[in-house]
Amino acid sequence: MAYQALYRKWRPSGFDEVRGQDHIVTTLKNQIQMNRIGHAYLFCGTRGTGKTTIAKIFAKAVNCEHPVNGSPCNECAMCRAVNEQRSMNVIEIDAASNNGVDNIREIRDEVAYSPSEGRYKVYIIDEVHMLSIGAFNALLKTLEEPPSYVIFILATTEAHKIPITILSRCQRYDFRRISTATIAGRLRELADAEGIDAEDAALNYVARMADGSMRDALSLLDQCNAFYIGQKLKYENVLEVLGAVDTSVFGRLLRYVAVQDTTAVIRLVDEIVMQGRELTQFVVDFTWYLRNLLMIQSSGDLTDLVEASEEQLRTMQEEAALVDANTLMRYIRIFSDLSGQVRYSTQKRVLVEVALIKLCQPAMERNLDSLVNRLSILEQKMAQGIAAAPQTAVNVQSDMTGAGGSGAEAAKPQQKALSEDIKLIIERWKQVLGDLTPSMGLMLKGACISEGPEHQLMIGLPDEMRYGYFEDENHRQTLEQALSERAGKEVRAAFVKLQQEAAAGDFIDPVQAFQGIDIIYED
Repeated sequence: MAYQALYRKWRPSGFDEVRGQDHIVTTLKNQIQMNRIGHAYLFCGTRGTGKTTIAKIFAKAVNCEHPVNGSPCNECAMCRAVNEQRSMNVIEIDAASNNGVDNIREIRDEVAYSPSEGRYKVYIIDEVHMLSIGAFNALLKTLEEPPSYVIFILATTEAHKIPITILSRCQRYDFRRISTATIAGRLRELADAEGIDAEDAALNYVARMADGSMRDALSLLDQCNAFYIGQKLKYENVLEVLGAVDTSVFGRLLRYVAVQDTTAVIRLVDEIVMQGRELTQFVVDFTWYLRNLLMIQSSGDLTDLVEASEEQLRTMQEEAALVDANTLMRYIRIFSDLSGQVRYSTQKRVLVEVALIKLCQPAMERNLDSLVNRLSILEQKMAQGIAAAPQTAVNVQSDMTGAGGSGAEAAKPQQKALSEDIKLIIERWKQVLGDLTPSMGLMLKGACISEGPEHQLMIGLPDEMRYGYFEDENHRQTLEQALSERAGKEVRAAFVKLQQEAAAGDFIDPVQAFQGIDIIYED
């Protein structure tokens, strides 16, 4: 006998064999037992969740001569006829290729004739959303008032494309994605029955890759087993067949990104490519890994939503401590955007490398979450004592003791006299910083001030990041409001990049000036 794929060989033949759709199975069994069978059903849900399978089981059950608790016996003549696909009472129609008005008119003509055997004629219309508007209109009247011996079961993956007039005449059943644990349990049952020696870790990964589809899981298991036929199916084997990457690689990658080691990140991508891994799958898996870290990091106990062994969970908890939640969400955003681009790109590697460089260098982006990431990195460096104070030209003359001036004193540049307004700002600078948010106060670290044209307060900022921060109108207005309240008069601020303006000798550090350094003020 020719080989039969696992998903066909192990297709459920009764309600008791169906996994993950208990809410639907229980309802249909109760309807059969109580003889309260509807005339039209709509089964909708993602692929491989059991829509057509349950439709066939239901068609057998309503015609079964000896049903058992609402489930078909699979032994009577009617059940055997359906199983062998020779029953005249169960008509399957593929709406993807039979979507015209004439196809539906044939159904209207056929329903006029009662079944030659059994109690019901069951029409299973798969991918019903593919019917044309004319076909839907032709089906409408028959669906509304069918003969008592006719049952329609419409199956679709896109219920939103079905006209509301059809939806309102059907009992709707939404098929859920099957959980990874349920799929893995079923795979273990079938692997044992088929004599496939497989590790639990391998089956769990296949179950997760199936994304809620039992049929996809069985197809993937079939593929992996065919490659390693006669051998033990290990976790590493599954990764190799499916072109996936081990989770330990994601941990290494995150550590490199956390310390902004761009070179190590790019070399790791090269290593992944040289191993023949599929980059599209890598992007999906790394996004899911970041999501798991976010769940672990959450204030609530969400570790039960992370599908990992206890050992993996401990490792991921350590890795989750490397970055904060805002940074993780930025990483997830970048890779979520990337997953939509890389799927159809001919330059997958380039896109992946650019995205990873963005993770390492948040200065490449100008949005809010990248700015928060840059602030976080700056805070870490300051806490570790890595970032020294920026070298700025501060025109402050130190208070000298003794009469006259020494040669060193004479060598100092002549200090420009400051106005009363600048003096007032210097005296109240720390109070202004206290009125601001911690992040804005941090962005003003190293800032110097000067009096500009038209009585503006010129604020020199030491780097591009801080300058970009105050280019935001809301940030500028917040600072102006704090300055105005402390100065008792309206203050308008303008910002410059300090390294370009320092040579002019007009800027002064307000923090140093307030700490007892002698400054000349003009009357």
